[in-house]
Parts: sequence; structure tokens; C-alpha cells
Amino acid sequence: MRYILSLITFIVFSNTVISQDADHPLAAKDIQAQKKWVDSLYNTMSLEEKIGQLFMVQVFSNQDKATENKIVNLIRDNHIGGLIYSKGGPVRQAKLNNLYQAISKTPLLIGMDAEWGLSMRLDSTYAFPWNMTLGAIRDNALIERTGYHIGEHCKRIGVHFNFAPVVDINTNPKNPIIGNRSFGEDRDNVTEKALAFMKGMQDAGVLANAKHFPGHGDTESDSHKTLPTINFDEKRIDSVELYPYKKLIKKGLSSVMVAHLNVPGLEPRNGFPSSLSKHVVTDILKDSLQFKGLIFTDALEMKGVADYIEKGIDGNSATNMTKDGDIDLMAFLAGNDVMLMSVNPEQAIQKFVTAYTNDVISEERLSHSVKKILMAKYKVGLHNYMPIGTSTLVEDLNRLKDDLLYEELLENAITVVRNKSEVLPLRNLQTKKIAYVQFGDDDGSTFYNELKKYTKVHRIEAEKLDEMITKLQNYNTVIIGLHRSNDNPWKDYEFTDKELVWLYEIARTNTVILDVFTRPYALIDLKTVENIEGIVMSYQNSEIAQQKSAQAIFGAIPVKAKLPVSTGEYFKVNDGFTYNALNSLSYGLPERVGMSSELLKRVDSIAQYAVDNKMTPGIQLLIARKGKVIYNKNFGHHTYSKEQKVKFDDVYDVASLTKILATLPLVMELEEKGAVSLDTKLSKMLPEYMSSNKKNVTIKQMLSHYARLKPWIPFYVATLDSVTKKPDPKYYRTKFSSKFNIKVAENLYLRQDYPDSIQKIIKDSDLLSRLRYRYSDMPYYILKKYIEKYYNKGLDELVQDHFYQSLGANYTTYNPSVKFSNINIIPTEIDDYYRYQEIQGYVHDMGAAMQNGVGGHAGIFSNANDVAKLMQLYLQKGYYGGKRYFKTETLDKFNTCYYCESDNRRGIGFDKPQLGDEGPTCGCLSMTSFGHSGFTGTYAWADPEEEIVYIFLANRTYPKAGKNLLLRENIRTNIQEAIYDAIIE
Repeated sequence: MRYILSLITFIVFSNTVISQDADHPLAAKDIQAQKKWVDSLYNTMSLEEKIGQLFMVQVFSNQDKATENKIVNLIRDNHIGGLIYSKGGPVRQAKLNNLYQAISKTPLLIGMDAEWGLSMRLDSTYAFPWNMTLGAIRDNALIERTGYHIGEHCKRIGVHFNFAPVVDINTNPKNPIIGNRSFGEDRDNVTEKALAFMKGMQDAGVLANAKHFPGHGDTESDSHKTLPTINFDEKRIDSVELYPYKKLIKKGLSSVMVAHLNVPGLEPRNGFPSSLSKHVVTDILKDSLQFKGLIFTDALEMKGVADYIEKGIDGNSATNMTKDGDIDLMAFLAGNDVMLMSVNPEQAIQKFVTAYTNDVISEERLSHSVKKILMAKYKVGLHNYMPIGTSTLVEDLNRLKDDLLYEELLENAITVVRNKSEVLPLRNLQTKKIAYVQFGDDDGSTFYNELKKYTKVHRIEAEKLDEMITKLQNYNTVIIGLHRSNDNPWKDYEFTDKELVWLYEIARTNTVILDVFTRPYALIDLKTVENIEGIVMSYQNSEIAQQKSAQAIFGAIPVKAKLPVSTGEYFKVNDGFTYNALNSLSYGLPERVGMSSELLKRVDSIAQYAVDNKMTPGIQLLIARKGKVIYNKNFGHHTYSKEQKVKFDDVYDVASLTKILATLPLVMELEEKGAVSLDTKLSKMLPEYMSSNKKNVTIKQMLSHYARLKPWIPFYVATLDSVTKKPDPKYYRTKFSSKFNIKVAENLYLRQDYPDSIQKIIKDSDLLSRLRYRYSDMPYYILKKYIEKYYNKGLDELVQDHFYQSLGANYTTYNPSVKFSNINIIPTEIDDYYRYQEIQGYVHDMGAAMQNGVGGHAGIFSNANDVAKLMQLYLQKGYYGGKRYFKTETLDKFNTCYYCESDNRRGIGFDKPQLGDEGPTCGCLSMTSFGHSGFTGTYAWADPEEEIVYIFLANRTYPKAGKNLLLRENIRTNIQEAIYDAIIE
């Protein structure tokens, strides 16, 4: 019986011990194997080897050979336990690390400062946003993912300990060393972010380190240079600075770094560094907070501790404690486990041996720290050490999924801290005249280019303030960007005095939106914000930050972040206005909307093939899904002379896309307001058709191309000399006059009454012999006349007033040469049959040219981005940018095939997918999809089911229209197929 009781007692005790060990932050899953490995290794070590484990030495992968050999000696002769890598490159570090690990008897524990990623120390690696930026984000799952990604990077390069997260609560804006490295000043927010970051990183298999204990957030000096003082009492420190540590420790924090601080509230000896204080390290951290993980000193070479001088008994004599290892010993006796970056590790190790021999260091104390270090080594897999592979290292540290996360982080971090009269997001673009003014010493061109995707924005520059004010008189909205260096979180961030003066003066006379691309403390400089309507905090000046901030200003993405710190008189921690997206197009990576970047490379190949094989000189190509443009590229040149590459702001003659970009939306408007219906007959719309053979033709029939109308009439032919085949002087002049005022090309003017002749020719033309689907331009000549008569205004003015201006489609226009330089207008043909010149800046279609460039069927010039806005408006059933243009039922009514049973695929104005094997699409998309194509090689298509918009603009007619090789080789539909093949979810 006694034996059974003893056995039960032993089992219960053993299970209790195992349970307690399993809760240890350094415990591995196979805890018994871990314990066996640790004990075995420890028991075979010499005293010097054990003591060597306590030291982690700094290494630069860009160091010289002599320094490399010095580290080799420290590993081989002094048995140091770990390395902390600093500046260098990833491949160099990996190779060096493999070398050092190979010569170390006990595997080395590798640490790094990678607070925002490996780029904190290494070139050619990834930089995630600063902690201050992350502090603005409300969704902590994103912070956890950030920690995980950084952990994966660390693990890939052989780093076991990342000295992150920083849990300092940055309550002092003047803090010179923490600042952007902190998640902010709100205790709870800092703690939540740190917990999420820690969990993510440790889930990736890399051990976290909370720093800088007991709290470096409220200092005005840098412990690298001096010993900062924390002037709070113990109660305040316990409730604020220590709060994150308490929470992280309970959740399995692996390690803590102890800072070099003068903390009178915790350590009575004035000027005594906290890293050397037994009360701070042992009594508070280990005993009071019950921390069982590894404790690192901050770097012992830092001035905050390295300059510590111990006074003699007489109070006058003094000893510098760093020279012979005394500081290291004091740090160890205070309770630290790892002496980080010792000034002289060789001497320090000998100092420890002497202390052990003299019983200053007990065996229990030594084994306590060394075994924790060995536990950490086992936990990170050093019992099965494998060298680092370098063949794909750089690629593995710069992944697409890192870009995806970075983009999502910035989208969620943009903060609106002032929004007077709800100036943001910018709406009613037709009323806005927007200027962009750049402040700061860093580049803001990405921001400016992104702004221009949404509406017309002019960059204004001036040497003097009065010149600037004069130039801005032409604008009613000024966006000012403060762009400071994004190289590291310590860069200058303040406004200059000149910038502040200019800001106040510009704001006095203009509506101003200030966008700050640096740390939020820049706002402290603002003495007044009264005249500044909107202030956006973008935190960093990276390209993605600039893009996302521009998108937020125009409401393409929602704003939901909060300010992580108080900054000046006007802005307090957790301030922030929120708003929903306006359903404008945003821009991002394909995977954000379930498409594959890799598979979309086939689109590149097909487009380049078309250009290389001279099917068209150039191409603009855009793909959007779920309201996000995920592909927007240019190929080739304006012409085959290859003098000008195609650019994003170049405009193409979109030919018959005009039908759905100009005439159709105006017809939809009229139908919706009851002016016409789909069954309205021509005789009712235009009285002159009462006696025409077309009097009973309805809008539905016309726009479905099911009205027996002629496909095309070459109106220009009748105006050519019958002998020379050149423009007949009866109809044309080379100079403008009141009678000859229709400019069809450069120095060529048509007689002003000829458009009336065109309308009469159409009215009197014969109908086709039988009713069948036959594509025709004629309905759009007729509808142009009706619409212009109804509104008593030109079609070109109407589409601007009703659609383009409010959509911000500022690159979309008739007669582009009036608005743009030829440098930005793609030529369409070298005409040798009508106008006898290169056609650039004038519509290619002859019938549209004869209507002063404004046709219902042709004449619009645009770029891919603007065409996408119109197609997205249709896809969203008439809603875009916070404005409803059409009712949902109107879009459904026009996007319906009414004559499918008669083998006519067309909707009302819209083309639709083929009913058989051949047609305008790849045959791989839904029947609810719709679009159109144009003679010059253009193509626009939208699919409501997959929420895809696809735009293809080209000038395949240059230099000669000739054979349509794009069509013959199915270039546009092959690209469409590739788009659908790239859908992954």
C-alpha cells in the first residue's frame, strides 16, 4: 500500500513538473527530449564553455577579413554562445553564418534587430512599415501577419531571435531613438499590437524579444549616446511602462531586453543603469513579473552603460567598469542571462571564470542562465542544425506575399485627422480645380501620378510665395504633400519654417488638404489648423503609401485608422475620421482580388507578341477585378519609328467604343427620365422621319442592330474630286472661314452645311432587303442629332457635363488636339485616300471627322484608365465615385439580348458574347457580360459575374488600316482568355 501511494505521489509530482516545464516560454513541444539534450550538453561543457554561452557578439557581414578572423577566434577559443548580426547583405550574412556555425562546437544562437524586417540591418531585404504606422491600424490580425512574415524572413536567413517588438510607450514626442519604432502612446494599443506581432513571429518559429525594459518611451536622450532618465514613480511605471510586459509574459514571451536607463523610481542609486540593477532585473522582471524566459542586456557597448563609472569608497576615486569586464559581471549578477555586444568579451569571460572560482557566481546561478540559453537553442531547432541555402535567398526574402501584406497594411493605416465640412473624400469632381504642391526634401511624384488617375490635377511650383499664390488663384482645391525620407524611422520629419509660412498663406485663400508622409509628430509644428480643411496622415513616403493615400483622398478605399499618438494642440491619440469607399476604382496587386500575378504574365507575352509582329505599334492594357485595377501596362510605341514609347497618359482614338462611352449613356439617361423608351420610333423622335422608310424603326431595334439599316456609308467619297480623288474644292478649303469651318484634319476644312447632307443621306437611304443582325453605324448618327436637338447642346459638351467631369475622366474627349499636345495623342493612320496626311489629333473615322470630330459612333479619344471608369460604372449598375448615374434596372434593361432567338447576340448598344462558336469574346465568360470593340483595334469588356473589366487600346490602323491582324490572330480575345485563366479564387 505504501508503495502504491509513493508511486501515485511520484506520478502526480512528475506530471506537475512536466506541466510547469511545458508552460516555460522556452519549452519545446518535445520537452523531455529538450531537457535531455540541454542536460547532456551542459554536463559535457567545461567552465569556460558554459560561461562563453552567456555572450552574444556583434557581427557585420560587410566586415573585413581581419574582423572575420577575430570572430572565428572568439567562437573557437572563447566558446561564445551567439552572434547578433548588423549591417551587410543577406547572401554574405548567410555564407558567413554557415562558416561560423561550422566551426562552433555548440550551435550558435543568432539574433538580429529586425523590428520592421531584415532591412533594418541588411540591404536587398524587405522593409515592412514602421511600428508607428502599424499602430494606426485597427485590425490586429494584420499585425500578427506582419510578425509572421518577418519571422519567416528571419528563419530563412538563420536568425533565431528577433529583437522585436518594441513595446516602449512613446509618450514623449521628442524621444530621439524610439519614436517611429513604437506602436504609439496608448498603453492598451501598444500592448495589443505587441501581442499580435509576438504571436505571429513566434508562430513562425522565431523567438520574440520585448524591449526596452522597463520602458524607453518617455526620454529625450538616446541610450546609445548617454544614460537617459525616466522620471516617473514606481506606481506610474507599473501601470504604464510595465503593462505590455505583464500581458506578453502571460502569453509566452520568449525574451526581454533590459535597457540602460536611469530610473530613480525603481533604482535608488542615481545614475545607476537599469541593466545593472538587481532590483530592476531580478526583483521586478524575474520575481514580481514572474518572467522565465531569456533576459538580454541591451548592447553593452552603448554609452548609457559603457560610460558608467563606479565611485570608490572615498567617493572621489572612480573606475571605468567596461575595460576589464566588470560591467558584464555586474549585468549578470543583476539577473541578465545574455551579455549582448560586450566591449571586451575575452576579458569579460575571464572575469566570470574568476568570479565563479571565488564563489561570486554560484553553480546554480550559472546553470540557470546557461540552461535557458540551451533550451532556446533546442527550441529553435539547433539540435538539428542545417546550413542556410543561398541559391534563392534574395527571392525568398522579397516575396509577392510580402508586397500583398504591405499594400494591405498601408490601406489600413492611412488616417484622416481633420475633415472640416467633410471635404474628404473628394466628390463632385466636376466642381474641382485641383493643384498639387510638394513640400519636403523627398520625392512625391508617385503621389502626384496617382492623384491624376482620379481627375485633372496640376503640379504647381514656384520660387517665391507671391508667385505661388498667384498661380493657385486658378484652383479651388490644393493638395499639399509633405514628403520626407523613408530611408529609416529616425530621419528628419519637421516642416521647415518656410513651408509653414507657405502652408498658412495658401490655406488662407484655398481649400487645402494637407497630406503628411512622415511621422505624425510633424503636426506639432502647426500653430493653427483653422484654414486647413483636410489633414491626412500617411506616416511614410514609400511608393505604396503615396498610392494608397491618393486613393483614400478620392474615396477609392475606405479610411478607418486612428492616430497612435497625440501630436500638438489639435490632435490627440485615437483621433481619426472614418469613411466608406465611394466605389471608385482603386489600384493594387492581382492576388488581392483572387488573381495570379504569375499567370497574368501570359498577358504580357501576348501583347508583346502583337507589338513585335507589327499588328499594332503600341498598346495600353488594363484589367480590373472587384473594383481594383490589378494590371495597367503599356507596350510598344506611338509608331513603328519607335521614337515615343506608349505612356499611361497618352490618348487613343477609341473608334466605335464611342458608341457606349458617349451616345449610349446619354440615351440611357433619356430613357430613364422618360423622354424616350426602347420602343420609341424614329418618327416620334425626329419629325423628318415621318415620311421615311425608317419611321417605324425603334430605339431597341436600332441599338440591337436589327433594323435593316446600312452598315456603313462612305460619306467622304462624294466630296472627293472624281479625277484626282482628293478633297474637292467645292467642299473643302485649306483655311478656316465661316462657310468652311469643319476641321477634318490639319489645314483642311469642310463646308459647314455638309453634316445636314449626311443626315439626309441616312434618312433617304434604302433599307437592307431582309431583317437580320447587321452591325451599323447609322443609329448613332441619328441619335446624335436627336440628343443634340433635345438638349440644344453638342454631344461633346453633353458627355463632359453629364459624365466625364464628375467621373474624373479628364483624358476622355472629342477633338483631343484642343486639349492635349500631340506628344500625348497616338496617331491612327497615314491617310492616302481622303485627307492625305498623317492623322494625329483628329478622329480616324471619316464620317465623324465630317461632323467636326464629334460623332455619335466615333470621335472619342481616351486612355485605358478612363475607359475603365465608364465600364466600372456600368459594372456597378450605374454607380461610381459616390454618385448614382443610372438606376440598376436601367443597366439591366440595356444589357439584355432581346433578339437572341433570331441569332442576334446584341444588347441595347452593348455587344454581348457570341451565341455560337465565334464572336467578340474568348467564349469563356458569362452571358451577362457586355462590351464593344473599335476599328482602330480598341476593345472594352465587363463581366458582372466575375466583376472583371478589360480594356485594350491600340492603333492597329497605323500606318495603314489594311488587314486587321489583331482580329485575325485573336489577340484581344486570347488576352481575355488569359485573364480568366489567371483567376485563382
